[in-house]
Amino acid sequence: MSRAEDYVHGYSARESIRLTDQATALADLLHAGTRYPPATVVLEAGCGTGAQTMILAAASPDAQFVSVDKSGESLAEAKRQARLASCSNVTFLQADVFSLPFRPRCFDHVFACFVLEHLREPDRALRALMTALKPGGSITVIEGDHGSAYFHPVSEPARRAIQCLIDLQRQAGGDALIGRRLYPLLAAAGFRDVQVTPQLVYVDGSRPDLADIFTLRTFTAMVEGVAAQAVGQGLIDAATWSAGIADLQRAADYDGTFCYTFFKAVAVR
Repeated sequence: MSRAEDYVHGYSARESIRLTDQATALADLLHAGTRYPPATVVLEAGCGTGAQTMILAAASPDAQFVSVDKSGESLAEAKRQARLASCSNVTFLQADVFSLPFRPRCFDHVFACFVLEHLREPDRALRALMTALKPGGSITVIEGDHGSAYFHPVSEPARRAIQCLIDLQRQAGGDALIGRRLYPLLAAAGFRDVQVTPQLVYVDGSRPDLADIFTLRTFTAMVEGVAAQAVGQGLIDAATWSAGIADLQRAADYDGTFCYTFFKAVAVR
């Protein structure tokens, strides 16, 4: 993360659990094809509590990862998770993506997941990451786009609750709609061979497990996490907020559906 941006979701234990649930639910979808060769060194930018780190490290056990985050609290949890998983191919370091403590061109690959959405200057962050990347090295960037969420039964209160999260993230300097911008951002930063692949999560009554871990414990929990800010700032009234959350939960029922799109970009320096 950059210097003073606020992580709109907060740093609570509940948020740490949500991030782990999200990573578990989406591992096959988002990390398919992301493997790094033996002896390569990968920079993971904005590792947070290590939810994605554990998946990356397990999938490429002979690569070495340097995972950085500006939050010491998040890094402490990431280190704890690494110990629990007996993960030995990751080094954690507290660092800001805008002032990385590495010499130029020292990493074979860069990975960043759910990071750019929280930055005021994602374009500058990408240029900083390019500086750390060797010529010919790859960057993988994964972001969501809250504007892609749709569900049945249709609910205006639920749509307004989601919009509150989008607005609050914008106030904090981020962009909850950044998934749709990955191609132009990477191309403008100077990366070559940019390829963006939409990764669709669709949930209906045939997948109650996914409805639980994604619709409820990942997406709805994320929206619920900004309740105090949304109502406190007058972005929505308490009754409409409660109705919106209830309707998002309703989408996880046997006759409900929920759909969301992530965007995965891969490019070369």
